[in-house]
Amino acid sequence: MSLLTPPAAFIVDLDGTMVDTLGDFVAVLNRVLDELALPPVGRDFVELTVGQGSEHLIRSTLAHVGGDAALYERAWQRYQHHYTELNGLHSEVFPGVVEGLDQLRATGRPMACLTNKPAAFARELLAKKGLSGYFDKVFGGDDFARKKPDPLPLLKTCEALGTSPSDTWMIGDSSNDARAAAAAGCPVVLVRYGYNHGAPIDAVPALQHLDRLDQIALSAPSAPAARPSA
Repeated sequence: MSLLTPPAAFIVDLDGTMVDTLGDFVAVLNRVLDELALPPVGRDFVELTVGQGSEHLIRSTLAHVGGDAALYERAWQRYQHHYTELNGLHSEVFPGVVEGLDQLRATGRPMACLTNKPAAFARELLAKKGLSGYFDKVFGGDDFARKKPDPLPLLKTCEALGTSPSDTWMIGDSSNDARAAAAAGCPVVLVRYGYNHGAPIDAVPALQHLDRLDQIALSAPSAPAARPSA
């Protein structure tokens, strides 16, 4: 697979790739923690912790603030309640995302959104931010038996799109996306502005590292025209 022609399909991550959702996570988690009489968390902690699904986020948060692990079930129930209420209210689409999605859509290739966020929350967020129309499929962390960085969600998404992994680009923001893509056999493109657990994303091998999604290169630059002979 080269940059000479666009791939057969695109799979795009959501949190940290298309939408800055840290504000949503912080607001929801702090409502839950307040109800549990536990101290709040800040944006910096959440940025280092998101990306591996809601269960991981909640368990990590409880451990961080000194909460009993046995509080997980109650915390999960309250998390779902508050996320339903706050989803999208404290989040923003990253600059360049709409323009980048327009470029991807213009290729005519099928597109899927694949996230570790629960599917219902993902679909609602895409709708609220005006991004739903770009995607033929939307899959969340509860749609498959395992989450990214396991390759299963990517393999199942490729199957749903009717494309081979080697011909399907994964576009994400973290080493989780890159690890899942590598294990599934998908080329990966990574954005620099997302949530990579505090580590520089340029250290993770990828086809491209982007400052904005609309900088994605879908074809190789044209060769310069030959100079006419004298």
